[in-house]
Amino acid sequence: MLHHPTVEKLNALRLFGMATALAEQQSQVSIEQLGFEERLGLLVERESSERQSRMFSARLRRAKLRFADAVPEDINYRAARGLDRALLARLLTGEWIRGHQNVILIGKTGLGKSWLACALANQACRQGYSVGYLRMPKFSEEMAIVHGSGRFAKLLAQWAKTDILVLDDFAMAPLADQARRDLLELLDDRHGSRSTIVTSQIPIENWHGAIGDPTLADAILDRLVHNAHRFSLDGESMRKNQNKLTDKRESE
Repeated sequence: MLHHPTVEKLNALRLFGMATALAEQQSQVSIEQLGFEERLGLLVERESSERQSRMFSARLRRAKLRFADAVPEDINYRAARGLDRALLARLLTGEWIRGHQNVILIGKTGLGKSWLACALANQACRQGYSVGYLRMPKFSEEMAIVHGSGRFAKLLAQWAKTDILVLDDFAMAPLADQARRDLLELLDDRHGSRSTIVTSQIPIENWHGAIGDPTLADAILDRLVHNAHRFSLDGESMRKNQNKLTDKRESE
């Protein structure tokens, strides 16, 4: 009976993990065998775990990833697509983010580039990093709307603080002149201090022409390609293996 108001007070203080754990302890006969500090430690551990879980969910929700359910545990290593497993394992440690490096995934459609990018981003969210996602074929249109609403400066400041930015389907559609300048400004603010993941069906050597303006293209590529880990995927489209659940989930 004495614990009931304590549970209510913990909830009032928004210590929901501790409140749940204390309520569970009340129904466990064996818990009486533990000392005060041990029981308190269990309550604090539960609170910490639940807070971390809530923060991860919030980071993932704000990221707005194309494949929010893409996780490293579901990566398909069986498909013959030239996936460098050793490199991917290193990236999953998060060292590339701490080093402010980039990741580039190149390959034709259906090889799971976007899914892999989202899995890396999901892992980053688990590790406490903030993530943003941009669908590049819509970039010119979206930037025109942002400029029209006067929100560009605020959005640019937000991108500058985001730890990992995913540029999905890069160089797939021509960029308007203003969008090219916006992209350069975005990358310039992040260069050397944040990380970027790029996916594209277009080989890197063709990006310069796809961007358009030679001067801006040089500057954009310098900020993306320099200090980047690269994956060149090849093989049969994974969409042809729809009978395999993981393959289906990894298809673009």
